[in-house]
Amino acid sequence: MADRRNYNRESNDASDHKYAYSFDFDVMHPFMLKSFAPFFKEGNFLELGSYKGDFTKRFLEYFSDITCVEASDEAVVIAKNKFGGKVKFINSLFETAVLPAKYDNIVLTHVLEHIDNPVAVLKKINDEWLSDTGRFFLVCPNANAPSRQIAVKMGLISHNAAVTPAEKEHGHRITYSLDTLERDAKAAGLNVLHRSGIFFKALANFQWDKLLGTDIISPEYLEGCYQLGQQYPDLCSSIFLMCEKGK
Repeated sequence: MADRRNYNRESNDASDHKYAYSFDFDVMHPFMLKSFAPFFKEGNFLELGSYKGDFTKRFLEYFSDITCVEASDEAVVIAKNKFGGKVKFINSLFETAVLPAKYDNIVLTHVLEHIDNPVAVLKKINDEWLSDTGRFFLVCPNANAPSRQIAVKMGLISHNAAVTPAEKEHGHRITYSLDTLERDAKAAGLNVLHRSGIFFKALANFQWDKLLGTDIISPEYLEGCYQLGQQYPDLCSSIFLMCEKGK
C-alpha cells in the first residue's frame, strides 16, 4: 500500500530549496498567461492545483466564473482569505473530486508531474470535466531545459528526466519532455491541437531569483527569452500543450 501523502508538507519550503521561486511568480506566470490567452474560450474556468492562488489572481481579468481544486487544505484557507467570494475553492484530490459542472477552460500548470497516476487524471479531465467545445491548458517543467542539461553535465543530476531528491520531497513523480507529455495526453484520449515551450531558460531558478533583484535583467531580455522559447520549445523552462476533448 502506498504511503499516504501529506500535501501540506510537500508544498513547504526546505532549508536548501523552495517550493516556488520569484522566477515562477514574476516571470513564468505572466508568460504562461500570454501563451494561453489567444486560445481562451468564452465561458467558465477551472484551475486544477491552485496552491495559494498566486496564479489564480491573473485569471480574474479574463473570467468571472472561476473554480479551483486544491489538495492542500492549508493552501485553500490562504487562497479563500485572499479572494473572498470571487473564486470557488474545492479542497480535494483530483482523483476523488466531484465537480458541479463541465468547464470551457481548464488549466493544469506544474501539477501533473506530482500526480501518482497522471493518465487517469488526464482521462478524468477529458471524460468528465472538459466541455465539448472547451480547451485544456497543460504545462509541466521540461526535462530538456538547458538549466537541467547543464546540471547533468556538472554531475548534479544523473540524466535530464531524473527526479531529484528536492523534487521528490515536493511530490514530483516524473519529469516530462514534450514527447512523453504528449504520449500521456493522447493515452488519456485528449486531442492535442497545439504544442510549444514557455521561456528559454539556461539558469536555475535560484540563479534567476538573484538576477531579478538587480538591473542586469531587463523586460526586453525577458521578452527575448520568451520569443526564443517559441522558436526552440524543447529548450524551454516549461512545455505546453493545448488540448480539446477527444472522442
